[in-house]
Amino acid sequence: MSQGVIIVVEDDDAIRRGVVDMLRFNGFTVHEASDGRAGLDLALSVDSDLVLLDIMMPKMDGLEVLGALRKPHPALPVIFLTARGEEEDRVRGLRLGADDYIVKPFGIDELLARVEAVLRRSPARPTRRSSLTIAGRCLDFDRREAVLPGGVRRTLTEREAEVIGYLASNPGRAVARDELLQHVWGLDPRGTHTRTVDMTIARLRETLDDDPGDPRVIRTVRGKGYMLAAEDGGTPGDDA
Repeated sequence: MSQGVIIVVEDDDAIRRGVVDMLRFNGFTVHEASDGRAGLDLALSVDSDLVLLDIMMPKMDGLEVLGALRKPHPALPVIFLTARGEEEDRVRGLRLGADDYIVKPFGIDELLARVEAVLRRSPARPTRRSSLTIAGRCLDFDRREAVLPGGVRRTLTEREAEVIGYLASNPGRAVARDELLQHVWGLDPRGTHTRTVDMTIARLRETLDDDPGDPRVIRTVRGKGYMLAAEDGGTPGDDA
């Protein structure tokens, strides 16, 4: 059974071969590319769990690849493979949303430990729901529509549908504001101060006639974030 799918984008053939062989030996499914353009195309077409990305490459450098990758895949973990003199690029990469970096030359054990650590930190990729019924509200994410008790129909904005869809694909778990900001808005929450998530939740509750003083659809878990009530209307362990 595969430990996960990893894309390795590295123009140095010897380094790429060694990394690919090590990952496959440790149970990962690996796809590889030798330049930035091919790496981006691979990352956009293959359903992967993590990308190992060199910075200095032909056709597109790693920073350009990361920037192009973050909009369609804001949650895909990325680790930069960098040379010792690329500190400024490493900082730029982290600000663009890279999850970690490792400096060449590196040991195989260190790289494997970094990969495993990033994969542990990354929430499991959610399974998309197309619809659900919760607390008497029927939500259709494809149509972006909610049917409330009594047959009243309300339209959800695209962002509202994405937020509640993300919550629905993480059942029984409080989703932090920073996680929503990163996965739904595609923004790096580090150093970002905004009430966008809370305002969107407030609008959703209004749209769904979900009393903010006693919410039955989107619950607030103090100190943790937001979660959907169970489809039967109850959620253990929440604080309203």
